[in-house]
Amino acid sequence: MTEHNHTEQRLETGAQPGPRPSVSRASRDPRRWGRVAPDGTVYTRTTEGERAVGSWQAGTAEEGLAHFARRFDDLLTEAELLQSRLSSGVGDPKQALSRVRTLRDGLVEPTVVGDLVGLTAFLDHLQRHAEESLAGAKAARERARARATARKEALVVEAERIGAESTQWKAGGDRLRTILDEWKTIRGVDRKVDEVLWRRFSKARDAFARRRGAHFADLDRQRVGARNRKEELVVEAEKLADSTDWGATASRFRNLMDEWKAAGRAPKEADDALWQRFRAAQERFFSRRSTTFSERDSELEQNMTRKEELVAAAERIDPTGDAEAARSQLRRIQERWESLGRVPRERVRELEGRLRAVEERVRSASNAQRRHVDPESEARVAQFRERVEQYEAQAAKARAAGDDRRATTAQAQADQWREWLAAAERAVTSR
Repeated sequence: MTEHNHTEQRLETGAQPGPRPSVSRASRDPRRWGRVAPDGTVYTRTTEGERAVGSWQAGTAEEGLAHFARRFDDLLTEAELLQSRLSSGVGDPKQALSRVRTLRDGLVEPTVVGDLVGLTAFLDHLQRHAEESLAGAKAARERARARATARKEALVVEAERIGAESTQWKAGGDRLRTILDEWKTIRGVDRKVDEVLWRRFSKARDAFARRRGAHFADLDRQRVGARNRKEELVVEAEKLADSTDWGATASRFRNLMDEWKAAGRAPKEADDALWQRFRAAQERFFSRRSTTFSERDSELEQNMTRKEELVAAAERIDPTGDAEAARSQLRRIQERWESLGRVPRERVRELEGRLRAVEERVRSASNAQRRHVDPESEARVAQFRERVEQYEAQAAKARAAGDDRRATTAQAQADQWREWLAAAERAVTSR
């Protein structure tokens, strides 16, 4: 360890720089240190001989010598008090050094009787102690200043990072306030350095505040836009709530929901109110559709039961005997079949297939009984039958998709072609 480090350690702990010189108190034996001459001159003894330090005319020589000895003791007491304060670390080294120098200067022309050599050595010792304490205090202040400066620099760097990068608006704002609170507690930074750091910190806070303000301003604009868009969606949903175009409207409601989600968040109070209106319109439509479909399902079940009965009756027709009677029975069944509505779509193919099988069987039997068949008429019958089957298939597909308008149109065309088919078949069988 270097001599500087030794000195610094002593100063930080308040230790004295070496042993204290010994000094005797003059009041214990004033005659050892001086005398009062008959003319009243007061002398003190030094290593260089006697030295006049004052005059005494107010009393006896012993009283005068004691008076000047007490003066010396007062100086010694003050020096000892300065030493105690320096050693304990509670004294101001600068003030102590100034006082020690004053006391030391006072011994150039002393006015006391006592151990001037010892007191001079003691004051020299105190001066070195005070100087080293002052240097130590200065070094400690420099270290404290360096630590405070480093801490403020670290806070500034953190604040600049938050100001330039952070998007955690609440956490970032809270942290900047915490940094400011800590900043106020840090003392001892050089004024000019502190001003530079403060400007950097203020600039970082301002940057964060501007970015945060821009973010929330943009968010407000987005929310206003979302509110306007959602109001448009609500108005459309409320118009669709009473629609009976079940398939297309249900599809549009699904699209409206996707558009609602894509619109983003409106201001909370407006968003909640708009959502309640949107949900009410949506629920009204789907509730109506559910009721309609329930009624329709019941009707479909009834139609299915009746068509099952008709198919069973058709399957009991025997075309091998009187073909004309068989065709007549089948036409009546077909007329009743057409008067019935739709059946569950999962049964459409089965039931219509069974009926077509009966129709084909009756047709084949009728053809077998005819002696002369006109190929052109037969081809026309086949063409008409194909068109009937084509339009009936379209009608069945439209009904399965819930498209009543297309189903009605296709069924009407099938009915028309069925009439033409019946006429063509009658023309063939009449030959």
